[in-house]
This record gives sequence, structure tokens and C-alpha cells, in this order.
Amino acid sequence: MTHPATTRPAHVVAVDLGGTTIKAARYDAQGVAEETLRLPTPFSRGSDTVVAAVVQAATALVRPGVRAVGLCAPGLIDTDAGVVRFAANLGLRDTPLAAAVAAAVRVPVTLEHDVRAACMAEQQLGLGVGISDLLVVVLGTGLAAGIVSDGRLIRGATGIAGEFGHIPVHADGELCACGQRGCVEAYTAAGALVRRYRRTGNSADSAADITARLDTDPAASRVWAEATDTLGRALATSTVLLDHQRIVLAGGMTAAGRRLTDPVRRSLQRGLAWRTAPAVQISPLGADAGLLGAALHALTATDAPAGQGRVRRDAPARPPTPRTA
Repeated sequence: MTHPATTRPAHVVAVDLGGTTIKAARYDAQGVAEETLRLPTPFSRGSDTVVAAVVQAATALVRPGVRAVGLCAPGLIDTDAGVVRFAANLGLRDTPLAAAVAAAVRVPVTLEHDVRAACMAEQQLGLGVGISDLLVVVLGTGLAAGIVSDGRLIRGATGIAGEFGHIPVHADGELCACGQRGCVEAYTAAGALVRRYRRTGNSADSAADITARLDTDPAASRVWAEATDTLGRALATSTVLLDHQRIVLAGGMTAAGRRLTDPVRRSLQRGLAWRTAPAVQISPLGADAGLLGAALHALTATDAPAGQGRVRRDAPARPPTPRTA
């Protein structure tokens, strides 16, 4: 029997360009991830090599019947132009990433910010379903947020809405990589947490190392308390401004579970003395939220036929076909 996708294209390929890993998947018309691929991000070899790796990941998964390719990446993203305006950790500046992939795959290609893509996935597949006012904060090496207001994903006047990590919380506080002082990211991001813990004279390689010591190490408890309190304060500011119905935390640091959410909820509520804090929950989508969002963005932008191409995170994925980098 002929597969429906060969006569009515509805497949989509998604590629998530990360700082250390490029993840890709091809979803069929029922939203099943039928093939996946992972490549190391060759950031140390220059921007041209990074672009070539993204092109490689996309072309490896494109087959007849693929309707579109959706990309997501960190940094300052010009979604309409398909250009990475600036991504410091990847060495990309004014890089026409979507056009480079489109030239190789010859189907429409879209580009979205990785955190906005994750927010889109949360809105359609996760804890944001049915929620009109949503904040999704991704806690990783850095911090950023996706914002949904009145059911619409917010991009802002210049396309960089959601730089949550650079909300200044502490006057004359820690120096942030952005040049400001007292930013949320300078206290709460995984990299900052490790750096501040090492400053106490202790050694740690990751945020997970620190959370594992919370019951036995006062220094770990102190920097964690400062991190979660700072995050809660920033969430209070955002809530007062935008009146979130729900706040979803995502990213690697959410592995801490209630050790993260409990103190953050308390700090958030302290900052909202005159109203009840919105719910704070951990995303169920895991590390593939950006990938799912990139696929959804591609389908939306290319106006997939009704009932076709819906990406489902709960559908079983077939074993990936081995491929060489």
C-alpha cells in the first residue's frame, strides 16, 4: 500500500541547533518521529562548519513527501528572514541559515528561536494546552523565556522578546555576561550556579553536582537558595506585568524537581503580596521541546492540510537509522 505521505505530502523534518548537539527528527503525517539523528555541534571549527552540519542533519532525513523543514537555534533570530543575526556561542552573525538548508533540501524551510519553539510545543502539546497566558522559562547554561499572551506567541518589536535572563533583579549585583549587573542569568543559570559555587572554594562540574549536595553542603545550599530566590523575584516581576495564568519551567535544571519548584514558588508568592501566584510546573516535554516546536512552526508556516502533520510527543518513535556524521 502506498503511504499517504507520498501522494499528499505532510511529513516534516525538524532540526534543533544547540550549543553542543544538533538534534533532528522526521515526523510522519500522524506525528510519529519515524527517524532521528544527533550530531555534535562543531562550534570550534567556525560558523561555516556549523551551517554545514545543520545542512547535513536536514538532508540526511529529507525523503520524498517531506513538506517542510523547521529549524530552531539560540541567539538573536530574524524569523521572517530566516537569519541568525547573532549567536555568540556558535560564532554565527547575520547567517542565512534557512536559505542554506533550503538550497540543499529544495522544500520550504523555517527558522525560529529555540526557546520560542519550545514554548510553541508547550502551548500545543504540553502544559500550555488551553492556557491563554503562559510563560515558559528554559533553565540551562543560560536563561530565556517564551511568552504567550491572549493565546499569541509574543516576538516583540525587534524579535527578541523573552530575554528573561537579563531582567535585572539585584542592584549592583553580579556582573552578567551581557554587561549588566544583577541579571537573573548571573545567579540562576546553570553556568552561573557552578561559577558562584566554585567561588566558595568548592569544586563542581555541573548544576546537578550542586543540587546533589544540598543536604550536606551549606555552600551548595546557599548558592541554590540565592538562585531560586532570584528566579522567583523575576517571575514576580513578569507576572505583575503580563498576568500569567501558568508558568512552566523547562531545561536541564528542572531535573532538581521540587528542590527547584518549592523555593521558586515561595519566592514568587513573596513578590505578589496582593494576589495569588500563578501555578509553577515543570514541563513534561523534556529535551525535545525545541525540536517539536520547530516541527510545529514549519507546519504552521507552510499551512499543512487540515488533519495532517500534527506532531505528537506521546506517539512511539521508531528506532533511528544509524548514520555517520
